[in-house]
Amino acid sequence: MLKTVTGAICAGIMIAIGGSVFLACDSKVVGAVLFSVALLCICYLGYYLFTGKIGYLANDYSKGNIAALAIGLIVNLAVTFLLGMLIRYALPALGDKAFALCTSKLEQSFIITFIRAVFCGILMYLAVQIYKEKQTPLGIIFCIPVFILSGFEHSVADMFYYGASGIFDIKILSFELAAVLGNTVGSLILPLLAKVGAKNAKG
Repeated sequence: MLKTVTGAICAGIMIAIGGSVFLACDSKVVGAVLFSVALLCICYLGYYLFTGKIGYLANDYSKGNIAALAIGLIVNLAVTFLLGMLIRYALPALGDKAFALCTSKLEQSFIITFIRAVFCGILMYLAVQIYKEKQTPLGIIFCIPVFILSGFEHSVADMFYYGASGIFDIKILSFELAAVLGNTVGSLILPLLAKVGAKNAKG
């Protein structure tokens, strides 16, 4: 569990850096592309990011893995939120951008946030799986900008933005619940379909 905690802290740091460069770029496209550095470092160095791990629950639903996912998620969210607050203090201009971004996010309904998070989950699973299976960063380099530019919701990155925004609202909890559930469902769709297909092929 200590490895999970330290890995989740490291992943949270990388997401905070990715979120910071996204906010810092005047071009949304450039910011989305540069955000990819976060997942590239996480995958290459083996850090623990909930949204990169949850899809593999389809093949490993042991108590140990479920516990690791829960701990990883809590640490990811806590670290990114706290680092977001630090970024707002050190770089107020980024905090102002985060405030505008999060104000818009909080206007979304639970179901809209959930749906957007489902699509993000699909892309996150693809990014990590392509990296693992094909030993190439191409999935990360393309999938990350795609989910950002499409307006899909990443629960951990969003927590960084909320921390940087300076907004303290109970609605954030509802938003994050929808985002976490959506990321989870989205990440499990493709591996579960592949599992069903494999069973039918054997049958």
